Amino acid sequence: MENKTPTPSIVIACGGTGGHLFPGLAVAEELLMRGCQVTLMVSPKDVDQQAVKAVRGMDVVTLPAVGLQRGQYLKFFLKFWQSRQLCMARFREKAPHAVLAMGGFTSVAPILAGRSFGAKTFLHDSNTIPGRANRWLAPKVDQAFTWFPQTEAHLKAPKVMSVGMPVRAQFEPLDPEGCKTALGFNPAKPLLLIMGGSQGARGINQLVLHMLPNLKLMSPELQYLHLTGAEDFERVQNAYAAQKAKAFVRPFFSEMELAMGAASAAISRAGASSLAEIAAMRLPTVLIPFPQAADNHQYHNARAFVDTNAARIMEQRNGRPEALNLVLLELIGNRSTREAIGHALAQWHTPSAAANMAETILQSIRQGRSKALSAAAGAGVAVPASDVVVGR
Repeated sequence: MENKTPTPSIVIACGGTGGHLFPGLAVAEELLMRGCQVTLMVSPKDVDQQAVKAVRGMDVVTLPAVGLQRGQYLKFFLKFWQSRQLCMARFREKAPHAVLAMGGFTSVAPILAGRSFGAKTFLHDSNTIPGRANRWLAPKVDQAFTWFPQTEAHLKAPKVMSVGMPVRAQFEPLDPEGCKTALGFNPAKPLLLIMGGSQGARGINQLVLHMLPNLKLMSPELQYLHLTGAEDFERVQNAYAAQKAKAFVRPFFSEMELAMGAASAAISRAGASSLAEIAAMRLPTVLIPFPQAADNHQYHNARAFVDTNAARIMEQRNGRPEALNLVLLELIGNRSTREAIGHALAQWHTPSAAANMAETILQSIRQGRSKALSAAAGAGVAVPASDVVVGR
């Protein structure tokens, strides 16, 4: 009889924000390349639903989970219960060998359901200060992965491994002139990228619009690629038109590697996924942390970069247009400054992060199956070879 080893089945809970989703996709791609079956569990939020449209080779499950908001506790627990029931029903049909949680409110139900079916469980935390979901889950998983060194002190997991931050493979330094040409800009002129992330763009938009007249006066050749979010699109587009500035204004933009590759400098929030992509692209950036982020984690993320000369920072509450103007002019006009920041950013980029996580998960599955076979053999119980999982 031919012995067959089953394909490793991995569930990745990675919804809610781009900071959870995109690193999860990076790990999923690595697992696919190793012959695994991958299921993504995401939230109903638009950032998730838009991103997964491009997913190929994986199953996608939308969980009804919602974040915990003040005064909406009943809704939170109801949606959590519904999410757990959905996970339990799916895992009864086919139990996963492992569940990886990337943080946020979509993580809890899949991890708890996975534990009920004997799956190996993992989480990744991408911030200096872990979110509530990861802090609660950490003692319950087999292993935690981190990016920032200081995160480990906040996680009470049985095992913690620093792996870096998974980034999708397309994020690497590109030819700026080619990227600008592809986007319809003049390749010989500098370009400023403004992005607010999947939430919190409004504060950045307002600061930039106040700064724009002076920046246009002091750097008349500067071109702009401004991602506004949905609510401010028309207002921002009209402001650039009034200044007769060369600007490409969009609510959202999917080809972020092209946008970042074209930029001479950027203004950005300090969410973990954005920071990881900035580091991978070696993009000099002024970070404006989202002030409403839980535990003010974006500020602490940004400080870690600033303390290593990998970025500049400006807090939104203290943001003065003239100060931002001067910082941007230095980044855009001073080549040695850009090169120094690019060199500092390299230390924050770990190209092997997603691959290391994938290999660690598969190794844990293999070890678990080997122990089960050894225990069964010692008890005189015959175990089909097909119960052994071996990842490539």
